[in-house]
Amino acid sequence: MKRWIARLGLFGPKPPQNPCANDFHDLQRKDGAFECRDRGLRTVPLAKIVGSVGRYQDFDERFQLRSRSPSERLEQIKSALRQGAVLPPVKLWQIRDAYYVEDGNHRVAAAKALGHDEILAHIVEFIPSGDNLQDAIYRQRAHFLDVTGLQADISLTEPGQYERLLSQIERHLEYLREQERPEITLQEAAADWYHHIYRPLTGLLSRARLAEEFPGRTTADLYAYVSVRLWEKGERRQYGIGLNDMLPDDMEAFREKMKNSDAQHYPEMQRTITAFVLMNVQAKKENRIVEKLLELEEVREVHSVFGDVDLLVKVQLRRDLLSSDAETISQFVQDHIRQLPGVIATKTLIPGTSCIKD
Repeated sequence: MKRWIARLGLFGPKPPQNPCANDFHDLQRKDGAFECRDRGLRTVPLAKIVGSVGRYQDFDERFQLRSRSPSERLEQIKSALRQGAVLPPVKLWQIRDAYYVEDGNHRVAAAKALGHDEILAHIVEFIPSGDNLQDAIYRQRAHFLDVTGLQADISLTEPGQYERLLSQIERHLEYLREQERPEITLQEAAADWYHHIYRPLTGLLSRARLAEEFPGRTTADLYAYVSVRLWEKGERRQYGIGLNDMLPDDMEAFREKMKNSDAQHYPEMQRTITAFVLMNVQAKKENRIVEKLLELEEVREVHSVFGDVDLLVKVQLRRDLLSSDAETISQFVQDHIRQLPGVIATKTLIPGTSCIKD
C-alpha cells in the first residue's frame, strides 16, 4: 500500500510552520485575518495558547507574569484550581493553530503553572485572507466546518479535498433520508459520517502508522485518497495491513459494519492504551485515595512519590475505533480519578515509544 500511495504523489515538503507572536494583532495584520467565525465551546491544549489579545505585554512566552511582584488574583485562581473548583470557560481568538487569550489570562496562566494539559474555551476563529496555497486550503477548511457544523480536527493539505469530503457527506445525507429519517439535517448527517465512517477509517490508517511514511501529509489526506478511490472510483486494491477484510466496496456498508461492530466480532478493532496519571492530593486523604484507585480494574499500578507530585498511577484502557485515545483517557480520568475526594490536580502522560525489560 505504501508503494501505491507513493505513486499518487503523496510525498511532498511539509507545509511551513505557523509563526506564533505574543501580540495577536501583529499576526492578524500579517495574515489579513479579519473575517471571523464563532466555533463555540471546546477544549484546547494549553501548549497551543501562545499569547494574549490585549495583555501580551504582561505575560512572557510561557504565560508567566513579566512582573516579578506576586499577583494576588493569580494565586487565588491557582488555589481554586487546586481545590477542584470549576471555573468559567476562557475566551480565545484563533488564527490557524495558534490561540490568543481574549478573556481569562490569569486562568490560563494558573492552569499552565499547575501543569494542566488543556482548558475549556469559547473559540472565535479568524480566517487568513492571503493568496498563497496554504491560506486557500485553510479557507476551504473553514467553509467545510461552517457547512457541516463539525468541531473536528480534519486537516487536509491539498486544495479541493474538502469539497470531496463534503460531497461524501451529501451522499450520506441522501442515504440516511431514504433509509432512516427523511427529516435529518446536513449537520446531523455530517456528525454520523464523522463518527461511523471518517473516524473508523482514519483509526485503521493511524493504527497502520501510514502517515509516518509521508512527511507533510496527514491521516486525513490518506482517508481522502483511499475513500475516493474505493467508494467513488471503484478501485479495489490490495491495501495490506488488514484493510482488505475491513473495507467493503460501498461506503454505507462500511458504516453499518463499523456501527454494529463489537469486540467479539471484530477484535481487531479493539486496542489497549496505557497512560500515566500524575496526581496531587491532600496529604490526609492520600491513603484512602490509593485504596479507591486500586479498586478500579483499569488501574494497574499506584506509586507514592516524592517531588512535585504525590502519586503516580498507571492505567490500561480498552477502546475501539469509534473513540480516540485522548477521549478515552480523558473521560476515564474525569469520571473515576478527578472525582475522588481529596484530589487537587491531575496531569496525564501518554507514552510514545516504550521499551520494557522482562
